[in-house]
Amino acid sequence: MPATSERAELPTPHADLAHCRTTLSGGSRSFWVASQLLPSALRNDACALYAFCRDADDLIDEGEDPDTALQALHQRLDAIYQGRPEDFVVDRALSRIVVYHELPRELLDALLEGFAWDAAGRRYHTLDQLLDYAARVAGGVGVMMSVLMGVRDGNALARAADLGVAMQLTNICRDVGEDARQGRLYLPRDMLTSVGIDPDQWLKDPQYSEALASVVSQLLDHASMLYVRSESGIPALPRAARPGIFAARLVYAEIGHALQRRQCDSISRRTVVGGRTKLALLLKSFTWPLLTGSSLRHAPLESCAFLIDAVKPKQLIDTPALNAGPLRTFYRRLIWMLDLLAALEKTSSASGSRGPAGHPEGQ
Repeated sequence: MPATSERAELPTPHADLAHCRTTLSGGSRSFWVASQLLPSALRNDACALYAFCRDADDLIDEGEDPDTALQALHQRLDAIYQGRPEDFVVDRALSRIVVYHELPRELLDALLEGFAWDAAGRRYHTLDQLLDYAARVAGGVGVMMSVLMGVRDGNALARAADLGVAMQLTNICRDVGEDARQGRLYLPRDMLTSVGIDPDQWLKDPQYSEALASVVSQLLDHASMLYVRSESGIPALPRAARPGIFAARLVYAEIGHALQRRQCDSISRRTVVGGRTKLALLLKSFTWPLLTGSSLRHAPLESCAFLIDAVKPKQLIDTPALNAGPLRTFYRRLIWMLDLLAALEKTSSASGSRGPAGHPEGQ
């Protein structure tokens, strides 16, 4: 069942965040592992953003009428940006992020556009067309994550978009067989025909071949270039966030490396990164001070330029006074305290006077 059916028993920021954390932990395991190195405030905001993205994807992908789902999602975004989110957990969580971080609407609209392309069964004939898709469903997420960190410099945002696109290309290469068995093909069709593969015929009986592996390898090489280029943006992030983002870069790149060691066979089984390897990569993430800014001022991917342009250096948005200046920290602590008191009151009324021991989350 799509995640939009979930409603919090106790509609407070505390309870909403607990739901979002559960969504992330049960979704992208690689991102979940890397997120544990992020500062708690950023990790919480990332969980809320991921939960909305996941909810939107599920609604369109699993629903009976993708067009109706898209229309509903746009209406939900309208409500969020009007400061009146609908009564869904992820909408309330995203609304707080939108206000606090002045998150541009264009970035979320781009994400929904990418989901719409999926629903329509869009074909990608060239690498540039595939990059247009990756920019929407992943490059924009990289830019949004940077905004959550307070980063609005165009060069740093371009590198964040590089990282998102690289991750999406890696996912596409890893899931070739799984996607094909569902009738989906993301590999550029001109790259397939250039090695003698008829895309439509291959989809009828997806099989591994050296020719197919050569196409997957080309995409992984392109992703590797973007991973390397993305590194120069990491020193531009807040210091506490750098290990977590570098860890995400290392873990996802390792998926591609593992796939290449298996001769790019993503048909027989799905490539995963083992726990020990992830641990070693997490430890390596603390070597971020060795990164350089040599690629920081490379022009953004043409497919991602509109995402960077959507983020203004300083946006003037009419927000409540509590959202500005040094009162932000006090406001967050106040909200946390109100959440805690509400949760404890609910627990006490439901189970007598057990106190904090019965508190379900955040202990």
